Amino acid sequence: MPKLTPFHVAVPVHDLEAARKFYREVLGCGEGRSDTHWTDFDLYGHQFVIHYKPKPAEDVALHSNPVDGHDVPVPHYGVVLEWDDWHTLEARLKSHNIKFIIEPYIRFKGQPGEQATMFFLDPSGNALEFKSFQDISQLFAV
Repeated sequence: MPKLTPFHVAVPVHDLEAARKFYREVLGCGEGRSDTHWTDFDLYGHQFVIHYKPKPAEDVALHSNPVDGHDVPVPHYGVVLEWDDWHTLEARLKSHNIKFIIEPYIRFKGQPGEQATMFFLDPSGNALEFKSFQDISQLFAV
C-alpha cells in the first residue's frame, strides 16, 4: 500500500455546539481552528470539519443499501482503525450510551475483506462507520 496522507472532509451540522461536544467528548477528537460557523477536528490524524447548515424543515429519511444482511446508511464516513483502537472506540461509544445503527460485529466473517465494523449517528444525523481489519492487506480484497 502507498503511504497514506490525511484526508479532508467537511459535513453539515444543524447544532454546532452539540456536534462540537460529540466529536470532542464522545469521539475524543482534538479541536483545531474554528469560527462562528465551522470547527476543525483531528479525527485520527485526518482533517475533519463540521459546518453549520440549518436543519431542514422536514426530516429527511436515511437512505440505506443492503450489505452483509444489514441496511448500511448512505452516505456515511469514518476511519479504518487499528484493531485495538477499534475495540477501544467501541468501548468508548458504549460508555457514552451511543445508539448504534448497526451494532459492532465482524462483517464478511471467513471471507476476503473480513472486518470489524460499526455504524452510528452524530447529533445532526450524519452516519459514521468505523472499521478495522486484523490483516490490513485485506482492505481492498475481492
